[in-house]
Formats: sequence, structure tokens, C-alpha cells
Amino acid sequence: MQKTIFITGASSGLGKTTATLFQSKGWNIIATMRNPENEKELTQLENVTLLKLDVTDSDQIEETVATIIENHSVDVVLNNAGYGLIGPLEALSDEQIFKQINTNLLGVIRVTKAFTPYFREKKSGMFINITSMFGLIGYPTCSVYSATKFAIDGFSESLAYELANFNVQVKIVAPGGIQTDFAGRSMDGGQHEAYQSLVEKVSEGYSEESMSQFSTPESIANIIYEAATDSRNKLRYIAGNDAVSLYSEREKWSAQTQFEKIVNISS
Repeated sequence: MQKTIFITGASSGLGKTTATLFQSKGWNIIATMRNPENEKELTQLENVTLLKLDVTDSDQIEETVATIIENHSVDVVLNNAGYGLIGPLEALSDEQIFKQINTNLLGVIRVTKAFTPYFREKKSGMFINITSMFGLIGYPTCSVYSATKFAIDGFSESLAYELANFNVQVKIVAPGGIQTDFAGRSMDGGQHEAYQSLVEKVSEGYSEESMSQFSTPESIANIIYEAATDSRNKLRYIAGNDAVSLYSEREKWSAQTQFEKIVNISS
């Protein structure tokens, strides 16, 4: 029987790559994005439905999900929509901070809540929530972004316990750096002169040379596919060599050693 995956943020990058991969594996795809009228490639594929969805719009989410479950049997919900807010906390406006939390965290919660009664009642289904290696380890200039990703991690783990009795799974995929336009189109930020030297050092990690070492979106999409299909009772999937390395190192550090290593970036 053909399975169906619902994907948020499918217009580009990891979301679009994942939609393409699942479609090639014989899945039915419901790909959502803010401006589906601009999408060209996914419209050429069979078994792909494009829908307009802004994860900051609660009413639109409720209406869209209600329509979907009337017409489709959804097996997996992939909460992928999000963007990066980068810069020292002092440089970020309240509006920027709210927008980041509203999109990255509340968007995931809203979509998940809309689908939860459906999965609970049919006693099957899976949520896969995309976090980040910065949802596992803090990093300078990523405080608010990390706050949203750490929150998704905790939200997902807690929800996994809530829904286990209904045979509904919750999984987390935490990628490291990805060779997409995330550092361009999908990034917002701010600058503050007091943090100039720190920002310059951190920015080296987003240089063309550094980004060439990041994982391809295809490799991360394959891990998402693995999470959806491996039948394992596993919560977290650390995706990408850089993420695996950082996470493994973090587990070895004491809290003080971890702090000292991170602070060395600014010294």
C-alpha cells in the first residue's frame, strides 16, 4: 500500500530534496510551502500534491490539515519548515526573536497538534521533527536559533512518551551543516560592534570553503527516509559527520570543559 508523507517547508533545500527522495521511493507526497505558485520542479512529479501553508498561521494550519485528512491517509508528518536567526542577542530585535520562535518552534507545535488527534484515533503515524546540531549543543551567535531547536528536541521527546500508548512515534533528525541556501535565503540576523571579533571568527564556519565540507541535502534526506522506514524505536538521528563528531565530543565533556572550549572561540 502506498504511504503518504506530509512535509512543511518543501519549497527548497532539505524539504524539497526530501520530497523528491520519498517520491522516488513510491510515496505519495503532500508538499506544503508559503508560495506553491512559484514551484516548478515538484509539479512535474507524479503523486505530489502542492499546498499553500504558512506555519505561523494557526487558522490556515487547521483548515489545511482538516482538508488533507479528509482526502488522504497520512502516515508521516515531517516538520521541516524553519530558518536561522544569527547574531549576538543584543543585536536582535524583539520582532526578530518573536518571528524566529513563532516559525521554528510554534510552527512545529501547531502542525503537530493539528495532526495528533488523527494519528491517535487511527493508532498509527509518525512525526519527524527537524532540529539541528545546534539543538544539541549551544554555539555563539545562535542563542535564539538554538533556543528553538533545543525546545523542539524537548517537545519531541516529551510527546514521544505521550503518544507511545497510541502506537504513534515521534522522531528527531538533527543535521549538521547542509549544502543548501540556508545561510542565504533562509537566514536573518543582526550585528553589534562589541561582538565584531567573535562574529568574524564564527563567520569562518559559513565560508565557501567550510560550507563545501557540509553534508549534501541528499545525504540528510536519506537519514530522514531511514527514520521513516527503519521500524526502530529510536528517538534521535544525528545527521552529518560534523553533527556526529560534535555530539560525540559533547558527551565526553564536563560542563566546565564544554564552556571553556566554546568560549575559546572569542578569545
